[in-house]
Parts: sequence; C-alpha cells; structure tokens
Amino acid sequence: MQLTDVIAQLGGIQSIAKELGVTESQASSGAAALLPAILGGFKKQAQPGAADGLGSLLGRLGGGSLLDEVLAPEPTNVARGNDVLGAIFGSKDVSRAVAQHASAQSGLDASVLKRMLPMLAMVVTGMMAKQQGAGPAQAGGGLGGLLGSLLGGRPAGGGGGGGALGGLMSMLDADGDGNPLDDIIRMVGRRQ
Repeated sequence: MQLTDVIAQLGGIQSIAKELGVTESQASSGAAALLPAILGGFKKQAQPGAADGLGSLLGRLGGGSLLDEVLAPEPTNVARGNDVLGAIFGSKDVSRAVAQHASAQSGLDASVLKRMLPMLAMVVTGMMAKQQGAGPAQAGGGLGGLLGSLLGGRPAGGGGGGGALGGLMSMLDADGDGNPLDDIIRMVGRRQ
C-alpha cells in the first residue's frame, strides 16, 4: 500500500483538498510529489546514532496531535507544520525548492504545493509519532523500520518496500545515497 493511500484512508488527503480548494486527485498527486522530500528530511534525522533524537524531535514538534489537527474540521494552523519543515529542511529556501520540484513532477501550481507542504509535514509527523507510540521506540526499531518501509528500504515488520514512492525517491536521488533531500538542497545552493 502506498503512503498516499494510507494518508487518504486516515482522511488526510480529503482534509488537505478541502482546505486548499483542490480536488482529492490533485491533493493526492501533490502529496505523492512532496512526500519523498519530507521523508528524506526525516531520514536525515534518523541517521545511525540519531534514532532517539528523531523520536524526541517528533514529540517536540507536536507528536500525534499534528495529524489530529489536520484532520479536524477547523482550518489547520500551519505554523506547526512550518516548525516541522524548519526542523527537517533547515531553511525556507529548501521548502520553496521542494515545492518547485514537486510542481514539475505533479503539474500542480507551486503556490498550492507551498501551502500543502506544511500540512503534509504535519500528517507525516503525526503518523510517525503515533506509530512510535504504538510500538517499541528502540534505536533502529519501530521508527527506523517505519521510515525504511516508507522509503522503500528495509521493510517494517517484514512487509514490502515503499513501492512507487520508493521508485520516485530513487529517481529524485541524483547521487544515489538513498536520500533526494541533499540533492534538492544542492539545487537551491546553485540558484543563489
């Protein structure tokens, strides 16, 4: 099952589509284009020796309540999503580059994707925090396994990889290190 399907089953795609005034199909397409960079940012936070750091980061950023906030009928406070993006990307320039790159991938306007990015980051953070709370939080354990399965790497619980999302990650990964975020950051550096 694709991560966008999981997010849709939780109601995240529908909530984002409604809030942004786009169709669910457009929201799903945008999410599929943005997720590799978001997951890549979290993957950088989960490097060996930093797994405990990622777990505490999820809690500091708002934990599972971030997912609940996006799913709530009220408008989403994206300031919390921007905090997530700051923690995983480090710069607004990277967020802008991610939205531009996703626009080229999805055909959606970059301005819509810029508005979608913090909400989607909140959904992913909330999902990971809830997953972490549901299982063991050992280094390399549940959280690392979840990231591995979402990124198409090592499967969580013996399940399959990330499917098309994993394939998209490898297409975006110019240097073959398993994480496209560093390649996007390099692109931002070249533009300045």
